[in-house]
Amino acid sequence: MAAESATQRLGRLLQLVPWLVNRQGIDIEQAAAEFDVSRSQIESDLALLFMCGTPGHMPDDLIEAEWEQGRVFVRNADTIARPLRLGVDEALALIVGLRTLADVPGLGDRDAIDRALAKLVEATGDASAASANVQVRLADLPADLLTDLRGAVRDHRRVHLRYLVASRDETTERDVDPMRVLSIDGHWYLEGWCHRAQDQRLFRLDRVEAWQVLDEDGTPPPEAAPRDVASFNAEVFTSGPEDIVVTLSLQPHAAWVADYYPVEHVERTPEGTLLVRLRTADLTWLRQLVWRLSGAAEVIEPETLRQQVASGARDALAGYVT
Repeated sequence: MAAESATQRLGRLLQLVPWLVNRQGIDIEQAAAEFDVSRSQIESDLALLFMCGTPGHMPDDLIEAEWEQGRVFVRNADTIARPLRLGVDEALALIVGLRTLADVPGLGDRDAIDRALAKLVEATGDASAASANVQVRLADLPADLLTDLRGAVRDHRRVHLRYLVASRDETTERDVDPMRVLSIDGHWYLEGWCHRAQDQRLFRLDRVEAWQVLDEDGTPPPEAAPRDVASFNAEVFTSGPEDIVVTLSLQPHAAWVADYYPVEHVERTPEGTLLVRLRTADLTWLRQLVWRLSGAAEVIEPETLRQQVASGARDALAGYVT
């Protein structure tokens, strides 16, 4: 008999606990038959529950289980006394996400996605029709770019990129040892070791003008390690010597910017505003941020960004003039 995986056991435990809580004193043999496992497996599961509970790890935080007389009692498990169920919004979000994933170019085996999607659509019934009104659009890319880059990652092959640096409107040539391909906030990125910068970099794939997989070893150096995607902000930004220094003045209700984005200096003025300094390789997202803050942010420098923000605001205002 094949060994049971941790995922399979966890799934059974999540069903077992609410089932037992609502059948206090049930015969342990009946419980084993219900879950199609042996009595010893149920006893092992119940023993494991003694180490499970809510944060705090005090005696009152842990689940209690008793089965010495052949009948099972489970206590202190009220937080999971009901079977897990997805709400309609949660199910629809999963349907949208799975459909988006299924559209990813170069994706291999799609059977698991198709099966999960079919089960969710069946479970939600007519409500699933609402998911058709939501679309997640990923950046349009050449059909074989993702396939080639994923292959380069798999085979440890160096790639040559002709890459547009948007902040300078300059096309550069770079050799990169690829580490991974990932999608964040609707954009595809290649993370790798850039030989031009002699540092780890992220490249937006919609800015790759041309590429070639080279017949050279592309194993990144030992110091190159994938970054934690949970810490990425909207621009997946890593500072470099060619980046633009920007200073913003933020009103108190926009102070969250200093916490959300990787600023390198923060100063509070006597008037209560914040002066923040940050670096960026692309001014596009900063212009959009300042516009979105609707007067709660002012560009102090550079002057080019001040002019771009003012010009964009005037153009937007002109669109409302009849």
